This record gives sequence, structure tokens and C-alpha cells, in this order.
Amino acid sequence: MDNAVILKSPGALNTAPGLGTRISGLPTKSKLNLGLGAAALVGVVLAMLMWSSQGDYKVLYANLSDKDGGAIISQLSQMNIPYRHSDGGHAILVPSSMVHDARLKLASAGLPKASVGGFEMMDGARFGQTQFQERLTFQRGLEGELSRSITSLAAVENARVHLALPNQNGFFREQQKPSASVVLTLHAGRTLERGQVAGIVHLVSSSVPEMSPKAVSVLDQTGALISSPPDADAQAGLDAQQLQYRAQIEQGYTKRIAELLEPVVGRDNLRANVTAEIDFAQIESTEKLFKPNQGSSAEVTLRSEQTTEQLGTNPAAPSGVPGAASNQPPLPAAAPLTGGVAPLQTAQAGGVAANSRREAVKNYEVDETVRVTRNATGTVKRLNAAVVVNNRTVTDPKGKVTQVPLAPEELEKLTALVQESIGFNKERGDSVRVINAPFKVEPVTVVDAPIWKQPEILDMLRAAAVPAGLSLVALLVFFGMIKPGLKIALTPTVPPPGSAIDASVGDAVALPGLTPSVQMLEAPRDTARLDAARSLAKENPAAVAHIVRGWVNGQPA
Repeated sequence: MDNAVILKSPGALNTAPGLGTRISGLPTKSKLNLGLGAAALVGVVLAMLMWSSQGDYKVLYANLSDKDGGAIISQLSQMNIPYRHSDGGHAILVPSSMVHDARLKLASAGLPKASVGGFEMMDGARFGQTQFQERLTFQRGLEGELSRSITSLAAVENARVHLALPNQNGFFREQQKPSASVVLTLHAGRTLERGQVAGIVHLVSSSVPEMSPKAVSVLDQTGALISSPPDADAQAGLDAQQLQYRAQIEQGYTKRIAELLEPVVGRDNLRANVTAEIDFAQIESTEKLFKPNQGSSAEVTLRSEQTTEQLGTNPAAPSGVPGAASNQPPLPAAAPLTGGVAPLQTAQAGGVAANSRREAVKNYEVDETVRVTRNATGTVKRLNAAVVVNNRTVTDPKGKVTQVPLAPEELEKLTALVQESIGFNKERGDSVRVINAPFKVEPVTVVDAPIWKQPEILDMLRAAAVPAGLSLVALLVFFGMIKPGLKIALTPTVPPPGSAIDASVGDAVALPGLTPSVQMLEAPRDTARLDAARSLAKENPAAVAHIVRGWVNGQPA
């Protein structure tokens, strides 16, 4: 409608009511739904904020005693580090981003302390305690100190020591020797070597007077005895180090065979195994040999020479006819009578006889060899190698794949290669066996799990379940409870019929007090009241102006 000014009731010319006024004018049910929805939405938002701020929690310490747990919680509260409980209070959890920081700070504070008491138990001795109580406290303190020392080993998670300390009496023959038992809980995947077990036994036996290492028993968490008396070492067989050495030897030979034959037959077409017989005996022998000088040109070394020479005389023995005549002095010599008989001669003394004796002794050096032989420990006595080779894969021109056995010549070549790779020695009894057999390949069935069953998707869904659920609840609360109330509160009210008077004025000047916020609506032209008002305005414009002035001033019509 051109050159027309819409005049409304005084209520339309006043400022529009605020949102709070409109909400207060709603029905009680709508206001209740709107309040509950707003409270629920605020709760959902706070829950999402708290969940996002908590993050992922990881275990800080587990298997804690009540005393250590309380001290750690008190320290965490002072450091303003959030924490949780799990496993019935025996484990403390903190945010994953603060685990290492919290451990370092607690370690600087001396936490967690050992739950096993040591000699500090003697500090709280009570007045009037008996000798038995004093001995029992000392035994418990000694057990605690030994447990702490054993737990300090890297492979030991927990240790418990039981000491049996008998009462000493005045009779030396009747005194009993102390003994001990140690129960170890090892970390997962950890083992103790033989030397470490012997160290634990020596530690316990040296800490208690008059305790023999044979009286100490060490058990693991499965109840197996892992300590043995020293005199049983010779009958115990191979120890852990010897078994490890033999395994290394066998693995080395197996690796040699695989590296040599895999380029020929293929990586998946070969299986090899080597068994080594190792001699760990320690033998030491001393040998002393004597040999004569060999060869005529060999130089002879004179060691000693002894020469003995003896000269002497012996008087002659008496001779002649015994009697008086023979004892007479000899007569002067006279010429014998010719033809006559010779007179009887007296006995004559024997003549002087001379003798001599000579001895010579020479000692020469003889070759002497002293040999000390000490056999090496861990020598290979025998090797047994077994190799299985798969059939050769042949593809014909049509693309068909078949398995063909190896020829005997090829097996002989492979056997020779294996023998050379392990250092085959027939004299010591080594054996090598290479056979050809088809490998049985198990068909691998690949099951394509649906996307909702894949582990990655399940983890993602679990992580997103909480925020998605909270978001869904927030949407339901907003669209189900808050939006309907806001829609009713924000909907403008329609004035009742006859509350506004439209006046058509010939000029285009807008009346004062009107603002652009006033909604311009075209009045219906078929209303009798509007026609009467228009005629009144034309006939008596002063009265209409007075009425309008009253509306502007807030006076009733």
C-alpha cells in the first residue's frame, strides 16, 4: 500500500519483552522441561570435559603393601598428581603421560620402601621383652636383610628367606647346625645362571655363623629346586653354560649349512639340523721318555768317568821236602859230580810274584723327554648332520607347476657341500645324511574379518564410545527438551483483532516514535471496523490525532 502508515496499539510501540520475560510466561510443564533439559545438557558437557581431561591411566606401582600404598598416595596428593586404585587397592594408576615423572619423584623421596623389615626392627625394642622375643626379632631382621639383598638382583622380582637357627646349649656334640631355605619369584622370561644360584647360596651361608652351603636350599616360584650341593656337580651332567655352548656350536653349523644351500635350493626348500657331541672332560697327563742317542754321528755327552788302577807283590810259597834238612841254611853252590847223584837240597823259599788291577767306568747322558698334556675343554668329539631338501618346482610351457624329485647326482653334490661346510671328519665318526622329500604345505586360509570385527576398529570404537554416547545424549536433550521450550518462548505474539487502528495519511511523512523494528503489515481491506476507522480519520482527524497522542504517552484510549 503506497503512502500508507501502519498504526498499531500502544503495546506494539513499546520495547519487545526480553527472553526471561517470555520464558517466565511459559506454562509450568514447558518451563520444567526447559530447566531439566538445560541441566542435563550442562551435565553432559561437564562429563565430556572430565573424560577428555582424565586421559589414559597406567600402572605406577603394583603389589604394594598397605603401608607403602598409603605413603605413595600421600606423596601423590602433595605433588598434585591424579591417581586411581585398582586390584583391590594393591595397584596405583596415574595418567600415562606422568608415569615416569611420578616414579622419579617418588624415588627421590625414598618410595616405595621395602615392605620387608630389616634390622630397623631392632630399633623399636620394647622394655621388658623376653630373650625369645629378642631372638625372634633378630631372626626376622636377618631374614629381611637377606631378602632385600637377593631382591636387588635383576632377574629376581621377590625373595623370601626362612632361617632355622637352633638354640645353642653347653654340649658341643649335641649342637645343631643352622639351615636356610630361599624361595625366589623371578621376572617373566628371566632365569638364573648356575653361578648366580651359587652366589645366593654363598650369600646366605656367609651371613649366618656356622652355616654350611650344603644346608641352603633355593627354590623358584614353581617349587623346583635350583640349587645343588657342591659334591653333586660331577654327577649333575651338563650345566647351563655347557648346554649353552653346545647349542651355540649346533646353531653355528646349522647356519653354515643354510647359508650354503639356500641359494641353490631356495630358502623355504631346506631344513637342517646338526647334533654335536662335545667333550667337556679336563684331562692332564705327565709323560717322561728315555731314548738312546740316535745315529752314529750323534754327539755323546760324557756325564762321569771313574778309573781305578792297583799294583802289588805277593811272597812266594815255601817249596821242597819238609824236614830238618830243608830248614838248614843253604849251602854254597858246588859243581855237581859227574855221573854222581845230586845231593838232597834244602827247602827253598818261594820267589816274589807281582800283580796289577785296572778299572775304568764311563757314564754317558741319555735323551730324556718330559711331556705335560692338558686337553682342551669343549672339543667336538662327533658331529651328526641331517638335511631335508624339498622337491624341485618345475613349470611347463603351459604354466602347470609340478614337483620333481632331485637326481642322485644332485644329492651327492649337496652331501659333499654339507660335509665341507661342517668340517666332516670320518675318523672321529661324523655322519652326514641328505635326503630329498616333498614338503607338506598346509593351506593358509585367510579369513577376512568384517570391518566391525577388526581389532583396530574395535579399539577405535571403544575409545569413541564414551564421547559419542555423551554427544547423542546432548543432542536428544537439546532437541527433545530445550528446543521446544525455546521455540515457544521466541515465537512473537499476534495482537487480538481491533487492537490496532490503521490510518491512511496522504503524505509520506512517518509519524514520530516509530522505529524500523515495527513490523509493517498490510491491513485487510474487507473489514468493517477498518472502514469505519478510516472514515472517522477522514471526518475528524483531530480526534484521531488526540487518540494517537494518548497512545504514545501511555494513556488509555
